[in-house]
Amino acid sequence: MDRQQQIIKQAEQFVQEVHSGDGSGHDWWHIHRVRNTALAIARKEQADVFVCELAALLHDVADEKLNPSKEAGILRVRSWLDEHVSDLSVTREVMEIISTMSYNGGKNPPMSTLAGQIVQDADRLDAIGAIGIARTFAFGGSRGRSMHEPGQDFSDHDYRSRGKTTIYHFYEKLLKLKDLMNTRHAQKLAESRHEYMLRFLEQFYREWDATDEHQDEQTTTNSGDMSENRIF
Repeated sequence: MDRQQQIIKQAEQFVQEVHSGDGSGHDWWHIHRVRNTALAIARKEQADVFVCELAALLHDVADEKLNPSKEAGILRVRSWLDEHVSDLSVTREVMEIISTMSYNGGKNPPMSTLAGQIVQDADRLDAIGAIGIARTFAFGGSRGRSMHEPGQDFSDHDYRSRGKTTIYHFYEKLLKLKDLMNTRHAQKLAESRHEYMLRFLEQFYREWDATDEHQDEQTTTNSGDMSENRIF
């Protein structure tokens, strides 16, 4: 086993310990999926596979949702890298990726490296589609959020506010991610996952309003725009 493989194995063990028992959708299996997706995109884009895999494995260790502060999370990752990675250029690139890849209400600057774009795409792909829906409700439940509050407008709430609903999160973030993908492969994957979320939302509203038994086939076919533009 060469040194890069050893580092990846060590990162896997570290991350599994960090995310053990997580019930918010930021568990080891999220990391596993993001790593696999990042590797697939990296090979298509001819990017640095090692940097992409390492950054994908470590990307949520620093997440401010899982640490006392963003600074504390960043320090945790940097300390691990300083102990295990001797190549300072790798450490710098991984740290840059992890420091800027979060959505953060759409306020973070664009990724400056191909590896960063790939890992960001992989993470965002895991936030949409069927898995994204499941993770969104898992996270909302872990924070005690209501699923849905019809008629409530949360647009004046801070992005990190816990007072918003899970359904609102689709509109403040998830439905925007399709148009924010960096790579062509991710853009293609995002299309079908985005459409799946629109169908889910339309069905959710029909069941919420108890109108699903009266819905005819034509209305179901034309459901996309309604769910994407619905007023809460």
